[in-house]
Amino acid sequence: MEASAGMNDVQQKSTVPRKQKRPEAVRFRFGYLLHDVSRTRRTLIDHWMKPLGITRAQWSLLSALSRGGNDGMMQVDLARLLEVGKVTIGGLVDRLESSGHVERRADPQDRRAKRVYITDQGWKMIRSMISVAEKMNKKVMAGVSDKDLATVERVLLLIKNNIRDALKER
Repeated sequence: MEASAGMNDVQQKSTVPRKQKRPEAVRFRFGYLLHDVSRTRRTLIDHWMKPLGITRAQWSLLSALSRGGNDGMMQVDLARLLEVGKVTIGGLVDRLESSGHVERRADPQDRRAKRVYITDQGWKMIRSMISVAEKMNKKVMAGVSDKDLATVERVLLLIKNNIRDALKER
């Protein structure tokens, strides 16, 4: 009987919470907010772009291509930029090519290589995407002054450059 009583005491001691200071992730609030804003913004964009019949991956690829001008991009460069594999980007380009938004053409310097270009239909989609994004951004940025936005952009660019420099060090 005493042995079982002793066992209960041990079990009770192990289940009683200790008064220890637990670590808090408050110091990482900036990173959490940055990630959470980005994630929820992408979800909102998905919602707003759905009526256009375009997926997140498709609008990401078209956006990336549009920033490159009219020179097209190699699929491997698109994969690196969008942080996806070569097979994934190949399937995505296949679907956008089938829907008439992009086309593959031989690279002027290396005829074996293909570059991905936006078609007229793709540019029309990008104009629609921009129109939708402008309306969405108006709602998202409500209450944010031009001065505050400029400050946030300046700080984020500084952080981005610091991250890039830190990656080069490794």
